[in-house]
Parts: sequence; C-alpha cells; structure tokens
Amino acid sequence: MVGSGHIDAFSRLTRVSRETISSLAKYEEILKIHNKNLNLIGKSTLNNIWNRHFLDSFQVIDFIDKNCKTAVDLGSGAGFPGLVVAIAAKDKNYSLKVKLIEKSPKKAKFLKEIISELKLNANVVVEDAFEKSFQINEEVIMARAFKPIKIILELIHNRAKNWKKIIIFLGKSGKSELDQASKSWDIEYKQTMSITSKDSLVIEINNLKKKIEQ
Repeated sequence: MVGSGHIDAFSRLTRVSRETISSLAKYEEILKIHNKNLNLIGKSTLNNIWNRHFLDSFQVIDFIDKNCKTAVDLGSGAGFPGLVVAIAAKDKNYSLKVKLIEKSPKKAKFLKEIISELKLNANVVVEDAFEKSFQINEEVIMARAFKPIKIILELIHNRAKNWKKIIIFLGKSGKSELDQASKSWDIEYKQTMSITSKDSLVIEINNLKKKIEQ
C-alpha cells in the first residue's frame, strides 16, 4: 500500500482503532479525487497527508476536554483540523459536535460528503466568518491555516460568546506573530511544539482580553 509507512507511524502514535484508520484512508481517497479540481491541499503535501494533515490535526483532541459538547473550525477548507477532530472524537467516544465554517460552496460540498461517508457528528455551515451576521457559540474554537493570529483574535473578541478554549496552529512565523499580538491583547495561553514539526506551535488560549490603548 502506498504510504503504508505513514499509516503505521500514525497508528503507533495515536493508538486508534482499525475502524478509525479505515475512515481516514477513505478520507484520503476522497480528498485526492477532489483535490484535482478544488485545490484543497498543496501538491507538495499529497504524499504526506497522514503526517502533514491527519496527525497534525489529530494531536489537538488531547487539548479538548472529554465532556466538551461543541467545537467550531474556522475556515475549514479540506477539513483540517475539524473533520479529523470529529474522527478522533468518534474514536474516543466523545459526544463532541464539530461545526465547520467554510465560505466556498464547492469545498463545503466536499466536507459534507466526508461527513456523510464516515457518519461523523459534524455539520457544515456555508458562511464567510467575516460577515456581520456571523456568530460563534461553541465551547472550543479551532483555526489552522486560516488567518494571522491578530485577525483571529479580533474576530473571536467581536463574535464569540461563552467559549472555553481557543486552539490555533502557528507555523514558522508563529512566535513573532504571537509576540506582536501580545502588544494588543492579554493572552492567557499554553504553547506546545507540534508533534509533526519543530518549527510549528499549537497554542491553547484560555483567556483573552483586549488591552486598553494608551
């Protein structure tokens, strides 16, 4: 099997069931078919989906409380991390419902196909997160390859109520982005080096307050 080494590595690190591996393999198959027309992921990562996208997304299930009921993925695109988190929640028997926000109707149709095929506890909302009517009511807010952190924090500050945790994936420039954002925001957070890259961080924000401009 092509990529079986990546699958074996994923399986060792996550200890998921065979059913979950089968679900992810089906996800990979459908993703590769639709990627030709939708450009869901970069071509350079097509042969490394299990590590670059699946494992990278899966790691955040450990940051979500098992009693949490709702989560939202901003700008879901190919379904990372939202769909993978829904698959992880199913594997762990969490009663977590994941909402995927995606402004592209074509990408949203792809996401709905995965949800239906894998019978996931998730739904897709075709909406631009920056429309005035957009609101966030979920307990956990997730963002990966969405927008710069300052824009994400401003969006959450203006549109979210009663959230418990924000999970943001940061790349190579993440630390400097975070330092810049900290000039405008009081951010109570924990940072973890990504399991898939020493150059990437995953931050868990537990409290956020806008600083008063002097």
